[in-house]
Amino acid sequence: MASINVALLIGSKKKTIMACIEFHNACVDFPIYNASSRSLKKQLIQVATGGKLSANDQGRVIVRALEDLTFSLNDGDRVGLLGHNGAGKSTLLRLLSGVYAPSAGTASISGEVASLIDISLGIDPEASGRENIFMRGILLGMTKSDIAEKLDEIIEFSELGDFIDLPVRTYSSGMHLRLAFAVSTTIRPEILIMDEWLSVGDEGFKHKAEARMNELVQATSILVIASHSRDLVLHTCNRVIWLEHGKIKMDSDPETVTRAYFGH
Repeated sequence: MASINVALLIGSKKKTIMACIEFHNACVDFPIYNASSRSLKKQLIQVATGGKLSANDQGRVIVRALEDLTFSLNDGDRVGLLGHNGAGKSTLLRLLSGVYAPSAGTASISGEVASLIDISLGIDPEASGRENIFMRGILLGMTKSDIAEKLDEIIEFSELGDFIDLPVRTYSSGMHLRLAFAVSTTIRPEILIMDEWLSVGDEGFKHKAEARMNELVQATSILVIASHSRDLVLHTCNRVIWLEHGKIKMDSDPETVTRAYFGH
């Protein structure tokens, strides 16, 4: 029987003594509806996700995106996820974020979790920048009072000026990203989940963004970041997990794993 135990999910105000993530034989399956198991197996050996095709007890085709993941993360861990497209990195990030529950095995997460997988999630182009700060903040688990307290700081950091009260549809792509970044990085979670390093804006703003990101990571007990960058992983992480076809191929220090993954 699969289970996920999230002691503190996004938005919780309780604090644990220590952030911790424990996975034991965790699997994630995606069912494919309205498809014949026999015909699909004839046509496909692998699917684009890199997962395995099989059938459940009802004969429904399923894709196993993650298989038998067992690992633990504790305070101070800065974990890089490596793997080619379709290896299961995004699925694992969503499992860690609480978007998915394991189909088999267990996933136990203790600590306040925040995900920066999609910083523009929840942004409404018809609403003003100010209104979007509240909507995006609530999605991140902040209360209205939390957002109101940080509102001036967010607006100042975004450098949007009077545009903050105009609809986001009037923004340039750079302005849109600055707004999303300013809101999303105001949080200080115990566990931070990221898909690549965030870097937005022109050269002047990039320096601010880089400093904000470093500050956010330093304040986080556990960081999990998926990346294709060798330099980022070596600079940021103290541990690297290499995924291949939904399984852990290697779990070791950054130098060892990047040498095996990228080559010399």
